[in-house]
Amino acid sequence: MPQGEQAAPTQARVDSWTWAVRLFKTRSAAAEACRGGHVRVNGTTAKPAHPVRPGDEIRIRAGGVERIVIVERVITKRVGPPVAAQCLIDRSPPPPSREILATMPRRDRGSGRPTKRERRDTDRLLGRTED
Repeated sequence: MPQGEQAAPTQARVDSWTWAVRLFKTRSAAAEACRGGHVRVNGTTAKPAHPVRPGDEIRIRAGGVERIVIVERVITKRVGPPVAAQCLIDRSPPPPSREILATMPRRDRGSGRPTKRERRDTDRLLGRTED
């Protein structure tokens, strides 16, 4: 191996890897997501120091969207978007269409809890009532 060149690591911390491939803006945000139970490695909830290896499946739930990625190459330093794209295989489902998002009921921020009538209407819409 030439001088100054290092061998690629065989494993890395899950918080460090998800930050390095630009799935999170900061490493602390990645670690917080792990501690909150929003990151799963091969189906199990991962702590920030959980090791990832090539071939591992990582599921991240952030911002109401689930990302599913397969580790292609392990890196520990943050890299540019083109290099980061080579380090993972994105198997995330496509986002919902705009028509579906437009029909989903939303409450205005700060409007408080739903009233009894609104809750009953929502339950009826979602089929949660025995009526």
